Parts: sequence; structure tokens; C-alpha cells
Amino acid sequence: MGLPALEFSDCYLDSPQFRERLKSHELELDKTNKFIKELIKDGKALIQALKCLSTAKRKFADSLNEFKFQCIGDAETDDEICIAKSLQEFAAVLQNLEDERTRMIENANDVLIMPLERFRKEQISAAKEAKKKYDKETEKYCAVLEKHLSLSARKKESHLHEADNQVDNVRQHFYEVSLEYVFKVQEVQERKMFDFVEPLLAFLQGLFTYYHHGYELAKDFNHFKTDLTISIQNTRNRFESTRSEVECLMRKMKENPHEHKSVSQHTMEGYLFVQEKRTYHQHASVVCQQVHNSGDEDSFILKSCTRRKTDSIEKRFCFDVEAVDRSGVITMQALSEEDRRLWMEAMDGREPVRYHGYQFVLMYPKTCADVELENSEWEIKTITSAIKHYLRCVTRLLTAHTKLDNPEARVTEIHALVHRLPEKNRQMLELLMKHLGNVASHHQHNLMTVANLGVVFGPTLLRPQEETVAAIMDIKFQNIVVEILIEHHEKVCVCVCVCVCVCVCVQTVAFVVED
Repeated sequence: MGLPALEFSDCYLDSPQFRERLKSHELELDKTNKFIKELIKDGKALIQALKCLSTAKRKFADSLNEFKFQCIGDAETDDEICIAKSLQEFAAVLQNLEDERTRMIENANDVLIMPLERFRKEQISAAKEAKKKYDKETEKYCAVLEKHLSLSARKKESHLHEADNQVDNVRQHFYEVSLEYVFKVQEVQERKMFDFVEPLLAFLQGLFTYYHHGYELAKDFNHFKTDLTISIQNTRNRFESTRSEVECLMRKMKENPHEHKSVSQHTMEGYLFVQEKRTYHQHASVVCQQVHNSGDEDSFILKSCTRRKTDSIEKRFCFDVEAVDRSGVITMQALSEEDRRLWMEAMDGREPVRYHGYQFVLMYPKTCADVELENSEWEIKTITSAIKHYLRCVTRLLTAHTKLDNPEARVTEIHALVHRLPEKNRQMLELLMKHLGNVASHHQHNLMTVANLGVVFGPTLLRPQEETVAAIMDIKFQNIVVEILIEHHEKVCVCVCVCVCVCVCVQTVAFVVED
């Protein structure tokens, strides 16, 4: 139930019911005043929290902007470039959003806090002052009236007449104050409907403007978000392929590390312990801590290398080295007997070296009749698996070991490289790319897009000359080359050079081929 109306005529009657109605209005004003105080306090706390949030988000954006991705290898794919600059894009969006939030926070004090403070001080405080004046006049009127009624009838007529006039004046002033107080109370009750609510509406409008700005930023960011999603999916697919290759190489290294050593310009590398004997001299010395530079080198020209006899030294795996440019013999200790043998072989040691090793024979099918289709060793569940296995076993690759670094003319460069291949290689490559292009044209059914086919056939067609982690990291470039070959096989395999920018949308990898 709402507040009762205060009639001006009741000010002259001043009945107990009027006082009760007036009291209900006063309680409502006190409640409103207390609520506005709490609201202002909460509003200031909200603004401070928004400032802290804005500061934290700006710091977060600065951290994103400062971080730089370092990819493995000397070059980056388009997907890696897109992912690398994504943090800067995120930071720019967050900074733009926080600029709008800062404007909202700066306006919040003028829009919300100050109008509420002004309404509370100017309107509610004025009503309180009017109440104090009304209470004071009420006490004065009651005192004068009580004093007047206590006058004796035996007083002089002039004195009684003067007392009557005084009471009338006080009563009239009391009525005027009562009317003004009732007017002010009702005015405040009415003004709070707009003076109190309007600042809240303006503050919410500022919030809506901020959120709308975020919505517009999201719309503008949507294009980059789509490209980034595709790049992330492409990178994830390549990672799965690369990971399996790295794990396979790691297992090979564990099984036989000597056969998978990386190609180096040095004949032999490793650790040797130098055996030195020095005469002890007693003397005083000062011990100082110095930083050891592990990059210092001690080079000398080898003169001879001789294996130490077992009974000539207490240590095992030792051999003597003589240098041209220094006197004396340097005794070195290898890590094992095999390690010593390798060092002796590398330095042309005097003792005969027995060579042990393994002879590897690469078997590959030359014709369809040579392949035992019933043998479970051959993975021929699908046409693609058979093609992959064949290409994996071919001793001479269809394509050369070449890395393209010019992203502006990829199709043209690949066209030139393809036409440098031997005729048979080029014909086989053309046949394979035509088939894969046909497979990719049905990607809506077999889910094999050009990007997925690049992941599948990239490591096969462009396998590295040696198995290293760096070579495996370059598989992503091989995948891109195969994607371009499939996407533009009609242009690459003809004599017309066309430069086309390739953009492929990657979907889930799943390949099923039906006859």
C-alpha cells in the first residue's frame, strides 16, 4: 500500500490522523536517505572495482603484447605467423575495450554519484530542515497556547485582547510553516521518482554503451578469429603427424644411437678425460672464485695417436696423442672400449682397427606382381595406404629436397621445380596429384580436405635426407607444398605459370576410400 496523501486543509485541523500520515512520509524519507547513502557507497566501491579490473586487464594485455612466439626452425608457415601475432591482436582488443571502460568510469561519477549526492543534500536535507522548523513551531505554538489558556478571566480586557492577538499570530505562523513542510515533503516524494531514478538509468546506459562497443569489437574480430581457428586446427593436425615422426625417431635413437647420428663436419665428437701427472710443490696461494667460460677452445695439430697397453697404465680405455705444435705426450681416456676404438679410427691410430657394422638392404616393390597382397606385412587396407607405402619405399624421391621461402609466388616456384624433375618422376607426380585432387573434391563425404591430404602425404613425398628433429619440424612446410600441388595440380603440371594464394579450411581428419 502506498503513502497517504497529505491535504493542506489538514494542516489547519492538525489532527492525530494527520500527524500519523505525516510521520509515515517522514519515515519514508529517512528510509530513502539511508538507501541513497548505501547506494552511493556501493556505487563508489563499484567504480573502484571497475578501475582495479581495468588496471588488471590492461596489465594482462601488456603481458600478451610483450610475449613473442619462437618457432622451431628458420622459417614460419602462414598458420604459425597467424598464431604468433594472435597475442598482439588479443592485446589490442583488450586495450580498446578498456579504453571504452575508462571513459565509462570517468563519466560514472558525473552521471551517478554526483546527482545522487545532490538529490540527497538539496532535497532530502531541505525536507529535514523543514521538519526541524515545523517541530520547533509546533512546540512554540503549544507553549503559547498552553500559556494563553492558563490566563485568568479577571485579567484586564486589554491584556486578554493582546494575548489573543499573540496567539493568533503564532497560530497563523504555525499554519504557514505546516503548509510549507507538507508541500516540501510531498515535493521530495514526487521528485525522487525522477531525480533518483534518472542517474541510475544514465549509468546503465553507459554500461550498455560499453557492452555495445564490445559487441562491435567482437564483430570486427570475427574474421581474424575464424582465420586463427583454422590456423590452430591446421597446426594441431600437423603436430599430431610430427609427434608420431619424432616418437619414431626417438625409438630408433634408443635402439641404435650410433646409426642415427646427425651429419657433422667433424669426423668424431665427444668427451675425453685428459690424464695428467704434475709434481707437487708446497707453497702459499690465494683462492679466488672465477667464472669459467665453457666456450674456450684448446686446438692443436695431431702428429700421432697410439693405443696404450693395458699393463702400462692403471686406467682403462686410454691412448696417447702427440701434437706437432707442443712437446710431450697427452694421455687421454675414452668413455668405453668402443668409444676408444672410434677415436683411434678417426685419428688413424697405429693399431689395426676391426670394422664391424651392419649391412642394410632396402627392399621395395617394382611391379604389382612382386607384392604379396595376402601378406599382413603390407598395409593395403585402403588405396591411400598402398600409395603411401609405395612412395615411402621408393629410393629416389619424386620431389627434390627443396624448401620454398617466398610466400608470394609459391605456385610459380613449385611449377618451376616440378618441371625440373625427371620425366618419369613428373608423370608419376602428376598422376598422383590428379588422384588426390579427385579425392579432395569429395571431401564433404570422405572428410579429406586438401589440408588433410597434405598432412597425410607431406612426410611421404618430401621426406628428409636424414632423420633429425629439425627435419621433422619442417614437415609442416612439406605439407603446405603438397597442399599447393593438390590444389593447383592442373596449373603446376602445365606450362602456364600462375601465382595463386592458397587458403584451405581444415576439417576433421578421416579418410575412407570406396571402390
